Amino acid sequence: MQTTIKTAISFSGTGLHSGRPATVTIRPAGAHHGIWFSRSDVDVGDRLIPARWDAVNRSPLCTKLENAAGLQISTVEHLMAALAGCGIHNALVEIDGPEVPILDGSAAPFVRGIMQRGVRVLAAPVRAFEVLKTVTVTDGEASATIAPAETLKIDFVIDFADAAIGHQEKSLVMNNGSFARELCDSRTFCRQADVDAMQANGLALGGHAGENAVVFDGDQVLSPGGLRHDDEPVRHKMLDALGDLALAGAPLIGHYTGVRAGHSLTNTLLRALFATPGAVRMVECDAQMASRLPGFGLEWDEIPAVA
Repeated sequence: MQTTIKTAISFSGTGLHSGRPATVTIRPAGAHHGIWFSRSDVDVGDRLIPARWDAVNRSPLCTKLENAAGLQISTVEHLMAALAGCGIHNALVEIDGPEVPILDGSAAPFVRGIMQRGVRVLAAPVRAFEVLKTVTVTDGEASATIAPAETLKIDFVIDFADAAIGHQEKSLVMNNGSFARELCDSRTFCRQADVDAMQANGLALGGHAGENAVVFDGDQVLSPGGLRHDDEPVRHKMLDALGDLALAGAPLIGHYTGVRAGHSLTNTLLRALFATPGAVRMVECDAQMASRLPGFGLEWDEIPAVA
């Protein structure tokens, strides 16, 4: 059945790129509502922004949504991953600014907060998008593919010149609480040279090594405390991919493979999927199919203590 959060919960922090304080509140919503954002700081006009692939204003650094009136909300990927990973299908997300707070750079605080409030089952069957044809998009050496599968599976490969990152790859089936156990506490990461360049251009103003990001420089991990996982970078890329795939508008049943892929390429993949005749269909899930969706089977003791 479809779900929502039992009671509202708020999170406060700083936007990673804007450096501005922000508070986001996740509120319950009814069946068939889906996930929508609402800008509470806007007094007039359309304040609602759909969490959907065709509302993405593509950016290489984060996932940014924009409604028909031009109102934006950015850096939604970690929150979207948490909602998907906890099996939340319907929610209204209110925010008092243009960027979701980065918190500790991972999705773990969102996951722990959602699970503290609990999940409410609604009186409507859950619907999902089932991938029927393989679709691939490329951008130079980067590629993203979605193929038919019985559940959502994510494979990811990254390759960085920095020795502290290097070549990493990981594969994970996204049901039975695996997102919370394996991915949700992995933080956003970048190279020191990229931090310097972004901040020189007015970006990453809220980023702080150790507090909300992992920073690498050659063979060194500059963030105090080091890594939460030896392969934390590829795990975070998988976290991002789940959040970006959640913008399909319903749970996605398919096998995603990302090779050096980022937010923009994953959105290009969703656009190609929905534009390809016969590549995807919406299905009403029976109990067996629903048991294979992200978030099914998640237990409280599986959530990492770092949150």
